[in-house]
Amino acid sequence: MNIVLIIGSAMLVAFAYNFFFIPHEILSSGLSGIAIMLGILTPFNTGVLNLLLNLPLLILGMMKLGKRFIAYTILSVVTLSIGLYVVPVIKLSSEPILSSLFGGVLTGLGAGITFRASASTGGLDIIAMLLARKKDFPLGLLLSMMNAVIIVFAGFLFSWDTALNTLIGIYATGKVVDSIHTKHIKLTLNIVTSKGDDICEKLLASLYRGITVMDAKGAYSGEKRMMLMTVITRYQLNEVKQIIHDVDPTAFVNITQTVEVVGLFHRE
Repeated sequence: MNIVLIIGSAMLVAFAYNFFFIPHEILSSGLSGIAIMLGILTPFNTGVLNLLLNLPLLILGMMKLGKRFIAYTILSVVTLSIGLYVVPVIKLSSEPILSSLFGGVLTGLGAGITFRASASTGGLDIIAMLLARKKDFPLGLLLSMMNAVIIVFAGFLFSWDTALNTLIGIYATGKVVDSIHTKHIKLTLNIVTSKGDDICEKLLASLYRGITVMDAKGAYSGEKRMMLMTVITRYQLNEVKQIIHDVDPTAFVNITQTVEVVGLFHRE
């Protein structure tokens, strides 16, 4: 299901770029925006440029992020690049402002779904994911801050109308991403399992989170268990549930939303 969501979301972003952004010389966020800019200024295809620009950060992601995450991200980047190459550039709307707004919403929808599927669209998203693991900010805000330079380039290279339309698109993208990718929401997990050591090993290898281990015993069966308590972010939930299910399908998991976390939250 994640693979289907990632491919569909990447194609949605490709349609947003080729139908709304590129015909009006509007730039998107991140390295994709730079790829659009270079695609307008040079004879090279935007899809090819997007793939080439993402290669260094994909290598960085391989070293710093989980294998599943970076594999999904590579799939997203490759699909988006292919989509930009094969989808024709069509001016669907003659209004630049409407194009920037709808293009931004579609881009945010695609990026948000991609994040929920434990992946990213590559580029500055990889940097944002690394920062988001260390700083407690909504991901869309981080992306918007890092994309300010894209707006300045759009103003100097094209026109300040283009820069303002780019700003609208990036803002719309960030708001939609934040509404879908609720990473800044914290969840507390209490996991009762007979395979606590195995689950701990898997979780510690995949998450930047600490885990508290307690001995437990079933009141009815009298069997000894381990109870693991950890606090994660909302976007990590699917990955954590999959890990628990793979190790111990019979584990009991209680998930509650956390109002506030005081003390050390990010495991270094």
